[in-house]
Amino acid sequence: MSKMARRRARELALQGVYQWLLSGNSMTSVQKHLEADTENLDKVDRELFVSLLHGTLENVESLQASFAKLIHRPVNELSPIEHAILLMGAHELRHNLETPYRVVINEAIELAKGFGGTDGHRFVNGVLDKLAANIRPEEVEAARAAKG
Repeated sequence: MSKMARRRARELALQGVYQWLLSGNSMTSVQKHLEADTENLDKVDRELFVSLLHGTLENVESLQASFAKLIHRPVNELSPIEHAILLMGAHELRHNLETPYRVVINEAIELAKGFGGTDGHRFVNGVLDKLAANIRPEEVEAARAAKG
């Protein structure tokens, strides 16, 4: 799959997590709504989209717990878009081990720049960087050592 198809899958999954956070609708109805409303669904890495949406929404509590201690305000005070991006980023760091942690963080930053508030990307970067060190300590340490 192309890089753009993967980016589009993340954007679509973000819309789904955001929609779920705001509406409380079931994961199935959110997915059906997104797929029905999305033009050029064939240009989306559907496997990644479904994996991110389902994986994130099935594990919201444990994902929130993994980053709640890294932020300086209650999770319920996060903007819905930052909340959704952190949930997805935490899911990818934990479950998509084939994706390098820097790619997960960079993709989350791009989502925050595209959909979030002015400095939301800095917040997302800081939280996911700390979370990556907790979840993938060997990979993070190796990357830092390689930088010199």
